[in-house]
Amino acid sequence: MKVAVVILNYNGSRFLEKFLPGVMASCNPELAEVIVADNASTDDSVDLMKDCFPDVRLIENGSNGGFATGYNLALKQIEAQYYVLLNSDIEVAPGWIEPVIEMMDANPNIAACQPKILSYYHKDEFEYAGASGGFIDKYGYPFCRGRMFQYLEEDHGQYDEPMEVFWATGACMFVRADLYHQVGGLDDSFFAHMEEIDLCWRLKNAGYQVFCCPKSEVFHIGGGTLPKNSPRKTYLNFRNNLSLLVKNLPKHRVKRTVLYRIFLDWIAALKFLIEGCPKDFRMVFKAHWDFYKRLPDLRKKRKELQRGLVSCIYRKNIVFENVIRGKKKFSELKPSDFTS
Repeated sequence: MKVAVVILNYNGSRFLEKFLPGVMASCNPELAEVIVADNASTDDSVDLMKDCFPDVRLIENGSNGGFATGYNLALKQIEAQYYVLLNSDIEVAPGWIEPVIEMMDANPNIAACQPKILSYYHKDEFEYAGASGGFIDKYGYPFCRGRMFQYLEEDHGQYDEPMEVFWATGACMFVRADLYHQVGGLDDSFFAHMEEIDLCWRLKNAGYQVFCCPKSEVFHIGGGTLPKNSPRKTYLNFRNNLSLLVKNLPKHRVKRTVLYRIFLDWIAALKFLIEGCPKDFRMVFKAHWDFYKRLPDLRKKRKELQRGLVSCIYRKNIVFENVIRGKKKFSELKPSDFTS
């Protein structure tokens, strides 16, 4: 099979029932197969699949190892040229697969690619998890074409040009199967959140490109597993962001960047406290503590990875540009301020 569309599910039977029929209908059986990998759900997901979707291949993972381990376990059992990592809470548009595959077929240096991600509830607005392609600044803060922190732009076609990006969203990521396994897949230790940024960084460090193909569109609900205001999500984001910096930054940049980022995290923790979010405040410090405990393992992983200066990193501090200088749109950033 050329394309394997793999939906990782955990207690998402309501999403499978709602969106899986549309995904199946959109897939040309000569091009793509739909597969559901279940992460030991405790709801009726498995029964639903067996009763209502018996023709869809079901992979049952023995435990819930999170997004990273769940996909790693499933993808080891799937033979295809391309994997599509697709969230269960996504509505796909007709013909969403073909434009991306055509782009990747035409350019073998593209290792991963994402479609345009729009909001399911506000279809003229970009969705938080990916928008029209992801980037990071020099301190590792992620942002997107169409989404700057919490500010979501309306889609007026302003980001419809296909372009190289830094990361493709795990909500809907197309990736070459051989390269996925070649660089080690998703990092199991991340569990969830930012693992796709880490994967894309490793692919770029290995000399490949990551793209966004806005000709393809999908509509994402978001927050299907963890809501946006979850302290658990705060913990994972802060811990994993520091981890991916240690793993992937060039040697001459890692120490200074991580120390400065820790300082900025303390400011963020104080902001949580002032805003009346004590659980998030505590999660930042828990994330730092667990990050320190993981440093020996992260340093070991550094030795096994290629590293270098890669494209599409914003050379400035996006927090300063957003908060102090008031830049809320990707289009307000100068292209010359990105590494090429």
